[in-house]
Amino acid sequence: MKVSVVTPNYNGERFLRAFFESLNDDNECIGEVIIVDNGSDDASREFIRAGSFKFPVVLIENSENLGFAPAVNQGIEKAKFDYIFSLNNDTEIKKGSIKHMVDLISSREDVFSVQAKMLQYDNKQLIDDVGDEYNLLGWTKKTGENHQSEEYSEVREIFSSCAGAALYKKSILEEIGMFDDNFFAYMEDVDLALRSKINGYHNLLCPQAVVYHIGSATSGSRYNEFKVRLAARNNVWVVYKNIPIPLKIINFIFLFLGFFIKYVFFLKKGFGPIYLSGIREGLSTRKKVAKTRFKSKNTKNYLKLEYRLIINTIKFLKR
Repeated sequence: MKVSVVTPNYNGERFLRAFFESLNDDNECIGEVIIVDNGSDDASREFIRAGSFKFPVVLIENSENLGFAPAVNQGIEKAKFDYIFSLNNDTEIKKGSIKHMVDLISSREDVFSVQAKMLQYDNKQLIDDVGDEYNLLGWTKKTGENHQSEEYSEVREIFSSCAGAALYKKSILEEIGMFDDNFFAYMEDVDLALRSKINGYHNLLCPQAVVYHIGSATSGSRYNEFKVRLAARNNVWVVYKNIPIPLKIINFIFLFLGFFIKYVFFLKKGFGPIYLSGIREGLSTRKKVAKTRFKSKNTKNYLKLEYRLIINTIKFLKR
């Protein structure tokens, strides 16, 4: 079975040589690589056009930076194969990884996505991300960050696959919807994971698949005004879009505390007003995003989701 690799690129020429070399080494399951260039003004496009690859490369050229979510969606719409491998440009993949991911995702009909074990590029024994978790406080957390790689050696269920190195079933994307273009970047994969869970699907970690990730290569440092504002806005949208009113009422106090504690955290880092502006933007523009339609047949899935959020919150508070 073949996959369509979909990679957004914005001024990422410095990463592309190592990125493509690793894909050339792990080309067994690659049917095509789709690069969606978001208006780069470096030599990215020229590098791609001049490259020699062991698979077809499709270059989609945008005149401006449309963001991560819209770029990946462009690639998905263009893709010819049944599996979509969303992969960041600042990564290198270990040989054999894509085959492991394909084998795992195809083993069960109810699996929507599979994430590779993402390791830190500069310290390849340490975890960068082995799945994103989400809790009642409205917080997203990278599982395993800074832990030793060998601590995560078994297949396990995760809340959300990080779209930096995740394999998705195209048929389920067509059923539940792709990434939300409105998000631009950040939280779009958690939004997608929530929709998958509401519809009864599962997301898994594939520890045999390894991706080395530089991190924050396009947006810059871990905390900056752009990321803080956008993540705050998108987090409001995630709650508005995916949590039905009864669960919003039940979880209100936790969500309020979560957003308040985050505000205090960012206030100490000098981003308090930026974080609040993102919250205000999320609230004032919430109707821009299409709410996930409630279906009575998914009631059991909503209850399972609420249970998972409670467990994730308890685990977090115990740390």
